[in-house]
Amino acid sequence: MPEEKHSPVGYDDTPMIPGQPWRVHDKNRPAPRVVTPGANAGDAPSDAVVLFDGTDLSKWQGRDGGDATWTVENGYAEVNPRTGNIQTKDEFGSVQLHIEFACPAEVRGSSQGRGNSGVFLIGEYEVQVLDGYDNPTYADGITGAIYGQYSPLVNPTRPPGERQAYDIIFEAPEYDGDTLKKPAYLTIILNGVVLHNRKEAMGPTGHKNVSSYDKPHGPTGPLMLQDHGDPVRYRNIWVRALTDYDES
Repeated sequence: MPEEKHSPVGYDDTPMIPGQPWRVHDKNRPAPRVVTPGANAGDAPSDAVVLFDGTDLSKWQGRDGGDATWTVENGYAEVNPRTGNIQTKDEFGSVQLHIEFACPAEVRGSSQGRGNSGVFLIGEYEVQVLDGYDNPTYADGITGAIYGQYSPLVNPTRPPGERQAYDIIFEAPEYDGDTLKKPAYLTIILNGVVLHNRKEAMGPTGHKNVSSYDKPHGPTGPLMLQDHGDPVRYRNIWVRALTDYDES
């Protein structure tokens, strides 16, 4: 069936919007492209890149470029302790990321030694994964922290063993040569609760050091998941590129 054509709706005699080539309610302004949302909350929309659907790690590799050797079963990928981090074969820049995780149901250890892992955007900016349920630790290292930089506004973690969901909007930094033009920003939602609202990152995250943008890096990089020695499980991982639709 041919696509139905509609007459333009809007105006051609309204004021120009400052900084844009369009009038208010401009009838010639292109409509956003249609994206089909997932059937259920957390499901990938039609324009997402699905990185893990519960079946295999074919889109992932070890940091050395070898195979990703984490365990895949029952719809999740589980950290195989002391085998190393895994990262995507493809690189991404500014993205919307959805990722679900579960820390071990059997509680072992405390503080940073309990259900520890991490999600690294472009391989540089860590959003902490931890069993943060009734588990005192330093505030900028609890679940949902921008590691070593900012503690989350609140702690909405679920009990050990239960599935939890991150929705993260990451804006990659921009450099002009060695000069920073725009820092990275992160909006982080855990289990439907806002933890960071477009928080300006201080630079790539690190352990026991103050972050900075002194070492420029590229605009893209892999999504990396950390092996911190705990069998954390991940599932339903997808990203969408944060690109403006074409209004030309």
